[in-house]
Amino acid sequence: MTKPRTPVHFFSHGSTMMLGEESRSATYWKSCGDAALSHGVRGIVIMGAHWDCKTDHAVQVAMNPAPTMQPVGNVHRSKYETYTLKPDLPTGERCISLLNAAGINATGNPSFEWIHDVFLVLIRMFPDPTTCPPTTIISMNARYDPHFHVRVGAALRSLRSDNYLLMGSGGAVHNLYRNVWGPMLLHKDNFAQPTPPEPWALEFRQAFKDAVEENDGPDLRRALTRLMKHPQYRDAHATDDHYMAALFVAGAVGDVGDTGVRGKLMAEDWELTNMCNSQFTWGNYIDVGA
Repeated sequence: MTKPRTPVHFFSHGSTMMLGEESRSATYWKSCGDAALSHGVRGIVIMGAHWDCKTDHAVQVAMNPAPTMQPVGNVHRSKYETYTLKPDLPTGERCISLLNAAGINATGNPSFEWIHDVFLVLIRMFPDPTTCPPTTIISMNARYDPHFHVRVGAALRSLRSDNYLLMGSGGAVHNLYRNVWGPMLLHKDNFAQPTPPEPWALEFRQAFKDAVEENDGPDLRRALTRLMKHPQYRDAHATDDHYMAALFVAGAVGDVGDTGVRGKLMAEDWELTNMCNSQFTWGNYIDVGA
């Protein structure tokens, strides 16, 4: 009998102020953490959006036994500086083995310091650091090949059958150059919407949602890969880094065996007028597909 598989999350982590301000996304992240704890998740394997490997066709796995947190702008240090990180070196070694077996050049990085794209979400999911499951971080590759990042997620998909939670932390619509920064700079208000989001942001947000909610199995991988050719993609993502985590997720939950498991938009916040922080989940802990 096939073991049940854990759900998969794609989280849009937004600006650093998502750590300091309450939001619908933060509430949903907490509910995901509660669900993970109630089902005894063994660990978390996550790809973020702020760490890439410069070697062609390669990724790195965080293997620092005592990482520190890089400073977070516009957030008081009390929100994060006392939080204890839990790197998972044994699972890191396991990920390296799985990736290498899939033909992906993966090596450990013993000096990587954690960045807010990962610990912002973990703090929101598990406010009590003693409850946070051990975590393994997988880098992106700096060439941002969509098919390569799908392969990375696919290589680690089997961990879902061993009660690991796979997640991507990036952004559905994330273009810092097109955000409206005035209200945050003047009033520390990242959720101010002096005007509605611009049409390009609304259009790509909808295209991303449609790709996630209307496709499953290998079709999900094709849909999210194809979105990089969408007419508004470059408006929504001036750089590719915050999109790669979505492709990692597509690899993790886009196998033939995942047919019938479709993603669902669970929470959403707009920041800085044009940044759309959409939170998607595939499957659940009770009925996650055969």
